[in-house]
Amino acid sequence: MSAKKSKHMEAGRIERKLAPPKAEITTWAKAGASPKPVASKRVVVAADGAASPDRKAPARGPAGGSRTVTAPAPAARKASREMDGAPNFERLSYNLARLVEQGGRTLAAYFKPSESTETKSNMSNGVADALRSIGRVTEHWLSDPARTLEAQSSLTVKLLGLWVHSLRRMSGESEDPLVPYDPSDKRFAAPEWRELPFFDFLRQAHSIVSHWAEDLVVRSNDVDPHVRDKAKFYLRQISSALSPSNFLATNPELLKETWASSGDNLARGAALLAQDMEAGKGTLKISQCDSSKFELGVNIATTPGKVIFRNDLMELIQYAPSTDTVFKRPLLIVPPWINKFYILDLNPEKSFVRFALSHGLTVFMISWVNPDTRHRDKGFEAYMREGIFAALDAIESATGESKVTAIGYCIGGTLLAMTLAYMAETGDGRIASASFFSTQTDFSEAGDLKIFVDGESLRALKKKMAVTGYLDASVMASAFNMLRPEDLIWSFVVNNYMKGKPPLAFDLLAWNSDSTRMTAANHLEYLRRCYLENRLSKRKAKFGGKTLDLSKVTLPAYHLATREDHIAPAKSVFIGAKFLGGKVRYVLAGSGHVAGVINPAGKPKYQYWRGKAPAGEFEDWFAAATKHKGSWWVDWIKWIKRQSHKQVPARLPGDGDLPPICDAPGEYVRVRY
Repeated sequence: MSAKKSKHMEAGRIERKLAPPKAEITTWAKAGASPKPVASKRVVVAADGAASPDRKAPARGPAGGSRTVTAPAPAARKASREMDGAPNFERLSYNLARLVEQGGRTLAAYFKPSESTETKSNMSNGVADALRSIGRVTEHWLSDPARTLEAQSSLTVKLLGLWVHSLRRMSGESEDPLVPYDPSDKRFAAPEWRELPFFDFLRQAHSIVSHWAEDLVVRSNDVDPHVRDKAKFYLRQISSALSPSNFLATNPELLKETWASSGDNLARGAALLAQDMEAGKGTLKISQCDSSKFELGVNIATTPGKVIFRNDLMELIQYAPSTDTVFKRPLLIVPPWINKFYILDLNPEKSFVRFALSHGLTVFMISWVNPDTRHRDKGFEAYMREGIFAALDAIESATGESKVTAIGYCIGGTLLAMTLAYMAETGDGRIASASFFSTQTDFSEAGDLKIFVDGESLRALKKKMAVTGYLDASVMASAFNMLRPEDLIWSFVVNNYMKGKPPLAFDLLAWNSDSTRMTAANHLEYLRRCYLENRLSKRKAKFGGKTLDLSKVTLPAYHLATREDHIAPAKSVFIGAKFLGGKVRYVLAGSGHVAGVINPAGKPKYQYWRGKAPAGEFEDWFAAATKHKGSWWVDWIKWIKRQSHKQVPARLPGDGDLPPICDAPGEYVRVRY
């Protein structure tokens, strides 16, 4: 055999060996990335990351859309990679080239003219506020040499102890960590964070520095409490952002993934980052889930019903009964307008609406409009009159019933409490009992959201909303995400952009991303009268010239709080519940503001606590409360049934004086911005 022929045969064997399997190309396609080139030696890499064979394509810069680069050889077989323990470096080089290209897309989206100027300005204002707040705390500790020495030594001693501990571990000794591993912290779940001394050192050092900084803030007694709270909040954002789990070089999971995939994860992640930056029109809009898998009325918000009333501010849905007879007294649900109502009707298994229907209740739901400039002057009183009062009139027309039981969720519950206080002043008894889900009526212990509220921030917010007449949906969404940065920001940054994994389809997160605007009048009134001035619990709030006094609300009330709530903290809900003048059942559910409420009776994930009527201190109440397994829904339906024993034949939507307008979930809920 000639040497030339032998050389050609050997080249063929190498080419067959390096050819990537078909499944590998398919995986890349599903992830939104480009398939790896197989046969061509040169490819054109377009600005969107797509690659196509072109041996003579002209070179252009990233802004021009494409350029010619040398393609790597196809990936070697998995067995071959495992044998030498190294990535395919040619493929790694190709992925780095794709990383650069996608970086160009991201920068181009970021610098796109003017569309995101306002958001970037808000971000700059937030940075300035953070620097001022943290600067005040720093000034407190640096203004006194003794305090400065105390602060320095408290950190130095702990870090030196950690250094000695790590040196011993590196020398082969086994020691318990100075900072114990927390199984609930998902950032450090990989065993390498504990088993490898270097990464264990990073984990503990981050924890030590974070707790040291937070302790300095807490002990800054000379600093204004509001400034101290803001400094603590902003330090948490910094601490979360600087976690070693967020960086490729200091995260063992990311290093292992990058090594094993020859950088495929980074290339995919860069493409996802560019997509999210483009979707946010120059501001990073982190994708938390694949919302394309959900459609209202098809696989989310599917409980049958009809819209029977509509005005400028809301639609009223009457749901179809699921029992032959129903309780005489209808149920009206007042959801928050910060989010859309279908959190209470996510799917058949998680639907609170279906649960209520299955127990013989006639359920009516308010679906608030997603406001625009036309609604700029709609404040709390307008939401009472055109929302709750209009719904009560419509229910009487539809069923003939003049009395209802009502539920208010979150800010919808705050509105309901204010409405009940007004009705008490005017002698209006159409609401016979009320339930409040994660509702604050006293804001003295309102949690981290208070840091966004002071005179200066309200003046800036008023000026900003004067242009449009509403608060953009993204602003409140960002604020809520910042309350839980590890779970709602950085976990997605790592998963999406570093592991290169597209977000999954999850109904709860799909609802969370379907956020709403808020009218300027309503939002300013809420922040000023509730958060800043706490007027309701001080008997200073007014509707229609009437002073609102919660102690005059004497009807039976069910007050639900959730133990891990960052929006309506359990203690804050407890304090507010004590202002009501009637018999109150206070119940504490497990989990947080949403998951604690949506805890279906059929598949409960959390527990709940019941005790005496709210009095004294929250901590004492909790210590004496009884823990119950399962969902609080069961406890609530028993309480509801005791309010109204009489039953009547089931009512169908449209049977009354109000003909159906359209099918549930209606039209207002479909408006997205």
